[in-house]
Amino acid sequence: MKSGSSTVRSFPDARLVLASASPRRRELLAQLGVEFAVIEAAVEEHTGEQLTAREVGLLNAHHKARAVAKQHADCLVIGADTVVCLGARLFGKPGTITEAEAMLAALAGRTHHVVTGVCLLELRHHRERLFAETSAVTFRELDRPAIRRYLARINPLDKAGGYAIQEYGTDLISNLSGSFSNVMGLPLERLGAELGAWPGTTT
Repeated sequence: MKSGSSTVRSFPDARLVLASASPRRRELLAQLGVEFAVIEAAVEEHTGEQLTAREVGLLNAHHKARAVAKQHADCLVIGADTVVCLGARLFGKPGTITEAEAMLAALAGRTHHVVTGVCLLELRHHRERLFAETSAVTFRELDRPAIRRYLARINPLDKAGGYAIQEYGTDLISNLSGSFSNVMGLPLERLGAELGAWPGTTT
């Protein structure tokens, strides 16, 4: 299957593993037309004190991939982590609806960045690839009633920044520069190219 200009190749014995409990990442990876298993990575995510969004995303992606790869050394494991940032301020997943409301109020009328770190790890052959993709998202001006109406339509507590571009995103977003799937949690264009070039894949 095509992803951008690259052909994603197949992985023998279904040895591709997504180290994530996210249904969105599972749906996105399936769009590449590859067979894969899903195993949740039981790790604590770093929140990023004194780290950039890129550093946090890559660090957490690596931890997730390694936690699963240690139990499945023959597999190619994909770990990913998405971080929303406004300047140096990082936005993870809100703990409450009130916190989600505060996040959206801070992002309203401004352009923020969504960074997804990705780690490809195959321990048996000592192969690792780390990369990060960034998309710029501009929010509309939003008043409190508009924010509350949006939050009443989705569950923001499992989403970095308290919103989902694929769920009524036009209520919030006036402009997107970069990968749409990256904002959802997995940069398919880049990931497809990386998987297609991975040693040991077959056409």
